[in-house]
Amino acid sequence: MRILSGSSNPRLADAITAHLGVRLTPATLARFSDGEIFVEILENVRGQDVFFIQSTCAPTNDHLMELLLAIDALRRGSAQRITAVIPYYGYARQDRKSGPRTPISAKLAANLITAAGADRVLTMDLHAGQIQGFFDIPTDNLFAAPVLIQDIRHRHAEETPVMVSPDVGGVKRARFIAKAIKADLAIIDKRRDKPGVAEAMNVIGEVKNRRCILVDDIIDSAGTLCAAANALSEQGAREISAYATHAVFSGEASKRIGDSALTEVVVTDTIPLCDKALEQSKVRVLSLAPLLGEAIRRIAEGQSVSSMFDTSKVGEPLPFPNVATA
Repeated sequence: MRILSGSSNPRLADAITAHLGVRLTPATLARFSDGEIFVEILENVRGQDVFFIQSTCAPTNDHLMELLLAIDALRRGSAQRITAVIPYYGYARQDRKSGPRTPISAKLAANLITAAGADRVLTMDLHAGQIQGFFDIPTDNLFAAPVLIQDIRHRHAEETPVMVSPDVGGVKRARFIAKAIKADLAIIDKRRDKPGVAEAMNVIGEVKNRRCILVDDIIDSAGTLCAAANALSEQGAREISAYATHAVFSGEASKRIGDSALTEVVVTDTIPLCDKALEQSKVRVLSLAPLLGEAIRRIAEGQSVSSMFDTSKVGEPLPFPNVATA
């Protein structure tokens, strides 16, 4: 087994290799004078089972192109199997034709990865589950929920909080975690007037004098999250925190979080935090390196990946060691 990393999230790649007890195979990732990307694998990969780790986060286009070139380099180097490990899959939010003459970019990105020569994809918390079907190669979509549940249980052992979905689309995710910790569920009914701007309208559920935890998959501009937190505060919630998998944190997200009613925002390391987020005291990071490392090991050894998320064992200790903070 060989593990390589792109430039998007080297810290996560180092943590994954440390968990597996293997070293990172060296590669050169450089730029020509005109900005074109150059990739060279510095060790023999012929006949090897290769995993290339790359989140397609900002700058999305550069990281996606780097991933495609690395896959092509590995294929031309006669790697036996190439698995694209994409902790954060960019362009996933355009997963359907939302209007006339608009692209389905999630499908296009999947086509590009497949055409480049990937044999398999391993990703985390896709924005829409149907994106798995956009790939014509085996695709494993992991879930951060077991790690989030473990942290919630540890941090809120003295009191069962109310799990809150910031919109109707995230109810299934919030319900899953609420069921695991035997908590109540609340939903924010919101109205979005235009892309990137959300207005919380109504809170469905009892939150007065309760500790509330918002659960989402992506925090982008943080508009939805902060509007939901303010709505909960207006309804008398005693304390409000949030858990999410992907910390995109674009624009003024960090400032919005700092100015909001949120007391803490917990995210994972699928995307490295920007400088503004690192300066934000409300933000805490959990590492998914053990979970990703275990999935890589199981794929390499031909074992089941789905058994890591056996719903009958939700809430039990994780079947692999967890790193509390990245």
